[in-house]
Amino acid sequence: MTHGACKMGIDYRYLFGPVPSRRFGRSLGIDLTPFKTCSLDCIFCQLGRTTRLTTERAEWVDTRAVLCEIDRWLASGGVADYVTLSGSGEPTLHNGFGAIIRHVREQTDIPVALLSNGTLFSHPAVREAALQASVVKLSLSGGDQETFQRINRPHPDIHLDAMVEGYRAFRKAFRGRLVLEVFLVRGINEQPEAVEKIASLAATVEADEIHLNTAVRPPAEAYALPLTRAEMEVLAPVFRPTATVIAEFSADRSSGVAANETTLLAMLRRRPCTAGQVAEVFGMHLNEVSKYLGKLTRTGQIAPLPREGDGDVYFAATGAAGDAAATNERNMNS
Repeated sequence: MTHGACKMGIDYRYLFGPVPSRRFGRSLGIDLTPFKTCSLDCIFCQLGRTTRLTTERAEWVDTRAVLCEIDRWLASGGVADYVTLSGSGEPTLHNGFGAIIRHVREQTDIPVALLSNGTLFSHPAVREAALQASVVKLSLSGGDQETFQRINRPHPDIHLDAMVEGYRAFRKAFRGRLVLEVFLVRGINEQPEAVEKIASLAATVEADEIHLNTAVRPPAEAYALPLTRAEMEVLAPVFRPTATVIAEFSADRSSGVAANETTLLAMLRRRPCTAGQVAEVFGMHLNEVSKYLGKLTRTGQIAPLPREGDGDVYFAATGAAGDAAATNERNMNS
């Protein structure tokens, strides 16, 4: 059902994908904040440093316009494994995210996943709105306030104890699937004592799943170095339930989205990718991918981001790429 007097068109401003997600298969993303509007400034963020660090809950983007895009996508026969509230900032900062989840649930049987950093779960209103999701993913990458501050660089109003207490309260009421994601960074929180602290805190939340992640894409800070898969597999049994090391892409098939400059650019705005990853997402040959990437690079719409150490070259839209490249250059020159 079309929501109100929605404008019809072919482009989406707030929806992106579906793209393969390391957590939830083929995922249609909904972006509810302006670029890099977040309550954290994580050192590992693939989109660069946070430009608006805030805990203010507001209608950051037009709720009605988001609902219109959802209706239009569904009317076009859109197919996805999940509809995810994620994108380029923290979705729970949007004060209408609960209404958006409810609308999706009313219009389709596709499950809704909320991918949140969890910082606002100390607020009862946020927890209440999140109860409508099928899956909620929350972050927990520090076992104490000091580590939390080093890796996540939170807004001054955010404290780990209150955040995790909110997780526990949410767990008691939530009947869906609750996932904790632990992001490990070499030299910051991968030492055995640090991991034990995170695991002990995670156990009090009683999540259904725990996912281990690391900086596989170019991070906000050059010193945010990844662990190897083998190292993470050794650490996984420390958690209860045993953590799963999430793969680069969980889907082993193409996204089913037609590849063109618009769809490719939309993906690279939210997720820097290598040429090989783009080929996997769209089910394209590398030669064809190279043509698209070459044209978008020549026109200045994307930029390459070489990653030190492994030789991989990631591509990102120039808004994200410019921020990340400048950050990496500052770090290397400091």
